[in-house]
Amino acid sequence: MSNLMKVILTLIGSLLVFGFGVFRITAESLASIPLVVAWIFAVTGLIGIIANGVLLKKIRTN
Repeated sequence: MSNLMKVILTLIGSLLVFGFGVFRITAESLASIPLVVAWIFAVTGLIGIIANGVLLKKIRTN
């Protein structure tokens, strides 16, 4: 698997984690997951999106 494919897959994973966290924060429908966990998902997903976006930009310019 190439580096570009790895970065794209981790970017998609980060988007999913971020989306799940934000959905839980805004929807209030998933009572089984504590709100603190949702905030952790949202923050770590956002960090992953930013980091993988920077890596993707570096790979595409080379």
